[in-house]
Amino acid sequence: MQVYGKSDKGRVRQSNQDAFVCGTLSDNVWFSILCDGMGGANGGNIASALAVKVISNRIVEGYREKMSVQSIHYMLESAIAAANIEVYDMATADPALHGMGTTVVVTIVTGNQAVVAHIGDSRAYVFADDARQITRDHSVVQQMIERGELTEEEARTHPNKHFITRALGVEETVECDIDDVELSENAKLLTCTDGLSNMLEVSEIANILNTMTPTDAVEKLIVSANMAGGSDNITVTLFA
Repeated sequence: MQVYGKSDKGRVRQSNQDAFVCGTLSDNVWFSILCDGMGGANGGNIASALAVKVISNRIVEGYREKMSVQSIHYMLESAIAAANIEVYDMATADPALHGMGTTVVVTIVTGNQAVVAHIGDSRAYVFADDARQITRDHSVVQQMIERGELTEEEARTHPNKHFITRALGVEETVECDIDDVELSENAKLLTCTDGLSNMLEVSEIANILNTMTPTDAVEKLIVSANMAGGSDNITVTLFA
């Protein structure tokens, strides 16, 4: 397994407020961090970049060989809490940045085990024999789906689809959701901002992943999202 990633500003936005990093922690451990910033042209860029920097530093400094899954949970919770404070403090200190924040998906894959922590509506999926969304969006439309007020298809075009109910850096504290995922031998784990998930059906993503090499697939996903409209920044990381 390796991890691959790419980001693109899309066809509509003037700047890219997404940020990501991916890499290795040891011979058999990989990680990725993906953020979609919000809060205006300057604020979104700053929030996502700062969150990626703080979380990646905490993970690289804190990871130890043969860490238990529970220890990885603690490390991710601590890293995300540290990033939340830094983004919040910066936004509080500068009126021009007031209200900035970011989504986040942090993934660590060790052997056949993945740990995924997230806040907001950026997503993680596993593609194996079928496709499964790991994360649950922290969003207004997700709440409406769960109350039976919207179908998932209706949610894709709902005017409030971009309204999220939880973000890193907006309040003094924030809770992240953490999921443990066992990966089958040929499974692929993909994380993405809504610039991909709002543009492509899961079946389209699966078809690309199943018919191309990981490097080509990441490129093709970006191209396909742009061809579908490219209405937002697009960022993808892929463990395969």
